[in-house]
Amino acid sequence: MADTALAPGSEDTFQEERLIKLVMDGVTSPNSRRAYRTGLTHFFQWVKGNETRPAFSKALVQEYKSHLQSLNLSAATINLRLSTLKKLAAEMSDNGQLDGEIAQGISRAKGVKQAGEKAGNWLVPQQANELLRAPDTVTLRGLRDRAILAVLLSCGLRRAELIHLRIEDLVQREGRWVFVDLVGKGMRTRTITVPANVKVAIDRWTSASGITSGALFRPINKGDVISGTEIKDEKVIWNIVARYASMTGLGPLAPHDLRRTCAKLCRKGGGNVEQIKFLLGHSSIQTTERYLGSTLDYQNAVNDGMGLEVE
Repeated sequence: MADTALAPGSEDTFQEERLIKLVMDGVTSPNSRRAYRTGLTHFFQWVKGNETRPAFSKALVQEYKSHLQSLNLSAATINLRLSTLKKLAAEMSDNGQLDGEIAQGISRAKGVKQAGEKAGNWLVPQQANELLRAPDTVTLRGLRDRAILAVLLSCGLRRAELIHLRIEDLVQREGRWVFVDLVGKGMRTRTITVPANVKVAIDRWTSASGITSGALFRPINKGDVISGTEIKDEKVIWNIVARYASMTGLGPLAPHDLRRTCAKLCRKGGGNVEQIKFLLGHSSIQTTERYLGSTLDYQNAVNDGMGLEVE
């Protein structure tokens, strides 16, 4: 790529990989890295199909948005693809590969408005307790899995945060147990309180497993024996949640649904939105409010008391 040109050429593949690496080096989250790589690869493929020699500009990004809309993709997917290009423009500008004014123009490209807000999926207390009771705690795997589910539900951790927990992270502060200095999304650091019953579940797991240092949660083989020093793949956590959700008849359930459940139940229990923000590690209170869907109370719905007689 010369200057702002995005035209195919003999060095096209090399240039694409160089630009993808430029973006990847500025992202820490594995999920974001995968999404950005997918988005950039799709964008470059689309550019190659253009007969002209387009320049990387706001006009090109808007043209690409129209292309994405023609594919009937969801607003969320389109907006994620556009955010990838904004990230690319910012990194190119910071590294002297794109004029600053052009990068600013790209950053102002508007996304696609979503109709309403997705409520997502979460559990009520009874369902959450059913999920927690599902693992067979006679086995080592069951003790580990119950502790994992308890941490996800009560502490609102992301998968990546959970698999990187260490025994040394669990300490006492002001007379209670916490996961201290947890580094999360965006390299933001926070300390998370650990409820007493969750600490009990963790203790039962560590006592049975004999783990005294290093990674808190470990892989377990079919023989119910620890088979490694750490869980390296986030999909392991996904599979654990999906397995017990299926066993209890809760239907499709993902780890992020347990994070959302944590937020919802904290709010229902009278938790302050700002404190929930700190617990989840959100960058802004607006993110937490959208996450909670606090504009609609499902338990005390405003349309329950309308007095209509529908039979």
